[in-house]
Amino acid sequence: MQGVHFIVNEKGERTGVVLDLKKHGDLWEDVFDRLVARQRKHEPRETLHSVKERLQRQGKLRAHE
Repeated sequence: MQGVHFIVNEKGERTGVVLDLKKHGDLWEDVFDRLVARQRKHEPRETLHSVKERLQRQGKLRAHE
């Protein structure tokens, strides 16, 4: 596949990849988003309601938005 180059170890096993971001930038964004989500999956959750209330108190969101 053009724009994708695998890094292999001495055993020929794939250990990394180099992506051409001009060709596969959207793919990288998807991969990165998934990595961030996986890393944060054990963080405490916050309801949408509480987020809206906090943003309203901070003046960053008007009521009924």
